[in-house]
Amino acid sequence: MKAMGVIPARWGSTRFPGKSLAPVAGKPLIQWVLERARLAKRLSNVIVATDDERIRRAVERMGGQAVMTRPNHPSGTDRIAEAVAGQPVGVVVNIQGDEPLIDPGLIDRLVEVMEKDGSWDMATAAEPFTDTFTAGRLSVVKVVCDGTGRAMYFSRATIPVQRDEGSPPGPVTRLRHLGIYAYRREFLERLVKEPPCELEQLEKLEQLRALHIGARIAVLQAEGSGAGVDTPEDVPRVEALLRQGAARKQKTEVDR
Repeated sequence: MKAMGVIPARWGSTRFPGKSLAPVAGKPLIQWVLERARLAKRLSNVIVATDDERIRRAVERMGGQAVMTRPNHPSGTDRIAEAVAGQPVGVVVNIQGDEPLIDPGLIDRLVEVMEKDGSWDMATAAEPFTDTFTAGRLSVVKVVCDGTGRAMYFSRATIPVQRDEGSPPGPVTRLRHLGIYAYRREFLERLVKEPPCELEQLEKLEQLRALHIGARIAVLQAEGSGAGVDTPEDVPRVEALLRQGAARKQKTEVDR
């Protein structure tokens, strides 16, 4: 089954306009994401879907492929569907353009899940929160799953909520949703024909439209797989993580 990666990148981000081209550790943000996505082994191709000529030109200068899409899409999912129209692919991977540390191995795991189990309409990923401050931010999305790893709900609120102190007896692992999705092609086409539902419009989370129409979404567990750039204030934190990663890589090469 052929799989394609698509990175949606629009200029008019509400919290950070033009962030796709914002400099992060010496490179435009979109370049970090594109370079990481290209390392995935199960993708036949990676393209950027954009509505802005500045982003298209920048992507092409860095040797990437960009597809121009309409500016009025209600979500990145709708933009991706337009970008892959007519492409002979069975799985489409939505790689968020603000995750410069996305793990290529995670992309491969998502594609593998979709290839091996035809009952999933979509697959995504989440990791445990490491601090309570981040868990409380509305810009950071949370997910709750059932016992099989199927998504029950996504929210900007802190979920689940502990109503009574001391119950349950042990700590609850809250999950940060990572901005990546694998769609079965047929379901993607069905999804974008549906209008945004009330929950999607309320929380501004496109995956709630999928749940609204009954999607079975697999949530893979990940550890330290990403650090999103949601606002300008996130840039220094992500740059520090990129420097740490470069230092570890250099040390490994020296040790060899």
